[in-house]
Amino acid sequence: MRIILLGSPGSGKGTQASMIISKYAIPHISTGDMFRKNIKSGNELGIEAKKYIDMGLLVPDDLTLGMIGDRFLESDCQNGFLLDGFPRTLIQAEALGEELKRAGKNLTAVVNLEVNDDVIASRMTGRRVCSKCGANYNLVFNKPQEEDICDKCHGQLITRDDDKLATVINRLQVYKNETQPLIDYYKGKGILVTVNGEQDAEIVFNNICSTLEKVR
Repeated sequence: MRIILLGSPGSGKGTQASMIISKYAIPHISTGDMFRKNIKSGNELGIEAKKYIDMGLLVPDDLTLGMIGDRFLESDCQNGFLLDGFPRTLIQAEALGEELKRAGKNLTAVVNLEVNDDVIASRMTGRRVCSKCGANYNLVFNKPQEEDICDKCHGQLITRDDDKLATVINRLQVYKNETQPLIDYYKGKGILVTVNGEQDAEIVFNNICSTLEKVR
């Protein structure tokens, strides 16, 4: 299984990613992890990437793709991979396709978790974090026993700035602007799988798996 996972903030992508890699015994490839690994190893790509990161700049696509290409050749990718957080643009998607060709691999599917904006907003603005111990809650599906009080340490629960409504709306719009061209691109290639992400996590996961089994 060689999968790209798409999903807006609050779509449950992280939960589904962990379940997918466990079921199919494939690695979860994220650009952040790759940057850290290459920088730690001190290789040429890592040294170059660190220059940009240290300046607060985005790592150029060619460096990122070089790392991804190397990652595809590692032994744990023999049975596939789950790619998350990349590509983000049409240019990146096209370049990734070329990188996969060089590695002699094809994508199995691009899974798109579809969740209504109102549901996303409810999920994200309902998030609360303990100011004392960092425990996470959600007023929609994981409420604390006592309002605004942490069950574990009785610390005050707060709303992070990036979970406030105005920020959530902006993040959703940015995501849509970035991702719609990707959805159209992979739909045109016949490998896009759209799954209703508004259901219970187990139901979403089962729907993803049943669809993947048909295309593998």
